[in-house]
Amino acid sequence: MKVGFGLISCQAYADDRRSEAKRYQEAIELAVEAEALGYDSVWVSEHHFLDDGYLPSVLPMCAAIAARTSRIEIGTGVALAPLYEPLRLAEDSATVDLISNGRFILGLGQGWRPEEFEALHVPLSNRHRVLEDTVTVLRQAWSGGVVSGGDVLSYPGVSVRPKPSRPEGIPIWIGATAKPAVRRAGRIADGFLSSGSFDEAFTPEYFRRQMTWIRDGLEDANRAAGDFTASMFLPTFVSKQQDAWEQLAEHMHYTYRRYADMAGERGRVGPPAKAPPLSPQRAASLRASSLAGTPDEVVEKLGKYREAAGIEFHYIARLYWPGMNRGLQREAMQVFAAEVIPQLR
Repeated sequence: MKVGFGLISCQAYADDRRSEAKRYQEAIELAVEAEALGYDSVWVSEHHFLDDGYLPSVLPMCAAIAARTSRIEIGTGVALAPLYEPLRLAEDSATVDLISNGRFILGLGQGWRPEEFEALHVPLSNRHRVLEDTVTVLRQAWSGGVVSGGDVLSYPGVSVRPKPSRPEGIPIWIGATAKPAVRRAGRIADGFLSSGSFDEAFTPEYFRRQMTWIRDGLEDANRAAGDFTASMFLPTFVSKQQDAWEQLAEHMHYTYRRYADMAGERGRVGPPAKAPPLSPQRAASLRASSLAGTPDEVVEKLGKYREAAGIEFHYIARLYWPGMNRGLQREAMQVFAAEVIPQLR
């Protein structure tokens, strides 16, 4: 079992006095520290046009992390595939892979936020078909042949350079929640990135149901489960001395409120607003979708998710919290690395 650190988003929080340059520098330093602590991977996340400065350019960030590290895998969780021209995505991803010497994982999603699509002049309606064709184009670009395209994207037989470090190309993982999208990941990707749903708690039973859809997709494509990686990321916090949930609650509430509020952020300017008070009902819902506890409690919970996966499993501990005191965040990273990771390998 591999264990990653994420999701780096470079977001500001309410009353944040750091400059944007400082937030980016701190994010890279956390990635460097994750490698030093023994994490297997580090992950970045993408969104656009948000007042908290949510990271919009994940590939430059991955390249910066690659240049500062030597061992850790670097992944996008996720890059919004329809917002990229696929040939440029193939070129830029191969460049990141070369800089990292073969440590890059390209996580893709189809996106959902209308403002991002409208502002970048990309149709929202056929995004799932564009995602599939993007995967086709990437694999063509990284092979020894030429790119002709797929069902909705066509190219005049161009040869793409550079090629990735690995002859087989860069691993492509797909993030999804709904059944058709999860099944698609099993059919066309090398791995699955699960992040749960805002509509129900992310329990081992929920993840087990998603893995049933993954196996359906693998079967559709006559593919072996042994060649596929199941991955998931959940809000994570560990503490040996204090109540881990009490330390995480407000930061998780703030971060997840940002996701829930994205639909209403169109054209919003100025600094990000504070989150409303955390109600007991909302606290209970958030807690059910987190891994917060002592190291032994977190190990026990993770064992249930690993069992639900049933195949190669890569857990991404969501330990990056924009509003959290840097000392507290680093302490949690260190405790997780020292007390949790060794029990999972």
